[in-house]
Amino acid sequence: MENWLLTALISLVIYGFWGFFPKLAVSYINPQSALVYEIAGAAAVGLLVLSLIQFQPETHPKGILFAVLTGVAGMVGTFFYFAAARSGKIAVVVSITALYPLFTILYAALFLREPITLKQFAGMILALIAIVLLSG
Repeated sequence: MENWLLTALISLVIYGFWGFFPKLAVSYINPQSALVYEIAGAAAVGLLVLSLIQFQPETHPKGILFAVLTGVAGMVGTFFYFAAARSGKIAVVVSITALYPLFTILYAALFLREPITLKQFAGMILALIAIVLLSG
């Protein structure tokens, strides 16, 4: 098995837990508290990784800005994910939120001028149908 495939499969399994654990968390605490504790967990992993490698951060104003915006978008999205997980069925919530590439494709087309292929367009239509079917 190729190295990238093994790491991708490990990531898949771990992301499965990432999608599942919030349902358990918000069964006991509110989404705001769950978000704070998730950030603490992420920071602990980040500090552990940084302690194991020799890290020299690169600096570029736009790179830093977009990295920070990535964190903001991730945490705000996670807060709403926790809120949805609290009252919704986790299988439906995680399935709908996992369709985020639909918006990534749109943003890439609008802001980066990346063309949308026929295959991607078909996938986007199927993703919209999936949202309707899953939320019904």
